[in-house]
Amino acid sequence: MSAVQKRSGLDPVLIEVVGSAFSTIVEEMSETLVKAAYSPNIKERRDCTASFFDAAGQAIAQDEGGSPLHLGSLMGIVEALRARYPLEQIQPGDIFIGNDPYTGGGSHLPDIVLAAPIFVDGELSAWAATLAHHADFGDRGHAHIFQEAIRIPPVHLVKEGVRQEELLQLILLNCQIPEERIADLRAQEAALRVAVTRYEELCARYGVETVRAIGDELLDYTERRTRAAIAEFPDGEYTFEDKFDAPELDDELTLKVRIVVSGEEMLFDFAGNPPQVRASVNVVWTGLYAAVYYTIKTLIDPDIAPNAGLYRPVTIEAPEGSIINCSAPAAVNGRSETCQRIVDLIQGALAPAVPERVTGASNGANTGVHFSGHDAVRGRDFVYLETIGGGSGARFNKDGLDGVQVHMTNTSNLPVESLESEYPLMVEAYELIEDSGGTGEHRGGMGIRRKIRVEAPDVHFWLDTSRQKSQPWGVFGGGDGDSAHCELSEDTRPIDHGYTVMQPGQWASIETAGAGGYGDPSKRSEERIARDLRDGRISDETAQSYNNS
Repeated sequence: MSAVQKRSGLDPVLIEVVGSAFSTIVEEMSETLVKAAYSPNIKERRDCTASFFDAAGQAIAQDEGGSPLHLGSLMGIVEALRARYPLEQIQPGDIFIGNDPYTGGGSHLPDIVLAAPIFVDGELSAWAATLAHHADFGDRGHAHIFQEAIRIPPVHLVKEGVRQEELLQLILLNCQIPEERIADLRAQEAALRVAVTRYEELCARYGVETVRAIGDELLDYTERRTRAAIAEFPDGEYTFEDKFDAPELDDELTLKVRIVVSGEEMLFDFAGNPPQVRASVNVVWTGLYAAVYYTIKTLIDPDIAPNAGLYRPVTIEAPEGSIINCSAPAAVNGRSETCQRIVDLIQGALAPAVPERVTGASNGANTGVHFSGHDAVRGRDFVYLETIGGGSGARFNKDGLDGVQVHMTNTSNLPVESLESEYPLMVEAYELIEDSGGTGEHRGGMGIRRKIRVEAPDVHFWLDTSRQKSQPWGVFGGGDGDSAHCELSEDTRPIDHGYTVMQPGQWASIETAGAGGYGDPSKRSEERIARDLRDGRISDETAQSYNNS
């Protein structure tokens, strides 16, 4: 940290201490939220994120266990609040709520954000925000956003310490499982109270001006590290195209990016992408920015702090009204599928520039399975959501990981025991898929098969996924990974773009995509081929193909 000391005059040890305190605050917020939550999607799958901002709304810290895609909504709501409310209408004890992509900085409606201003000595000094994916809004259409869930602009949920009960009742009336929603919202509030207390303690110990100055210096330091890392990239223009499919789309789309590296700065140009579609896979600007910032961080320096200093050397251009930067009232519920492909585009474009930093294409989806209906045995309605992992791309020196969440998502799996105890569903298979990873000197990761049987009548099932019509590509001679698939029991009939009403005994078998390999398969050692064959990762046929390559 000597460079920090020379530029700012601040004690580098103190900068480390306070910077670590910021990180500790968001981690404690996240753990408080998870432990206090009620719904399986948050308490088990950890589909939530905590973040911390300075008074100007610049991101200072984000918890490591959160999802990169959530950054867009967290960043967006603070910006929307600062634009919507004059300072005199923001008071100690306030908590704001919002989720709307077009008025509140959200990226899709199930991600509800709560944000609290933090005052020290009567002055607004920071913001804390929590996001939780409320797995509630099942069995809704996706032609436009009005069908997807309740839209909440950034408004007071708590005003100067007083909960706005009428607003809360309005929100809960529009939810299918209101008892889960109220419990999870209170868990988010509890996490914010932790942040307020911890920041006040930090300022009491070191002084509010010192804490603010350190926050500013951390942003400047991240910017300097980012610029230095970008400067190592060869200057030039890099382009890439990839195919994108989803159950809601009739045809594959071609997505593209142009990246210009010039000195210490990068331009991401998404001109020429398709117009927004009458489906839920459109992306608002917050989702686009989160995808780009995530990919930059992973390619230039994974150890760089995830704060707003990272964004300063980066320019993002995308035409409004496109699937990459949609306008109201486009539906956006499935935007994570498209955001995953944005990562693939950037990785593919920059592969020639930084071959040892990219990977083969990962599974390229955020495969979401949704079951909803009425559980007569437990006497309640239910909505079961889970995003299932797949293969991650092989690296220049390692195989890809098997059956994991990749890139824009970072949730855990829901244990089978929890799933079966909470819902009228039975898991009949949960396994890795042989031969789903692409061949190569380093093998691509394997996809997952999960087969779920329904035990209640009239259960609505639908699937969000991608890579059903294309394959995750390999790099530098590596083979492609296997595509995603969904098989229904013979007596089950899909009704519209993957939407299905299922009866007891019927099942759905979801197979997520594998991932692309890295490097010439002929260079893979016989020992590793034999190990993969012994472990059931590859078949005899695939093992033979290595030997013949």
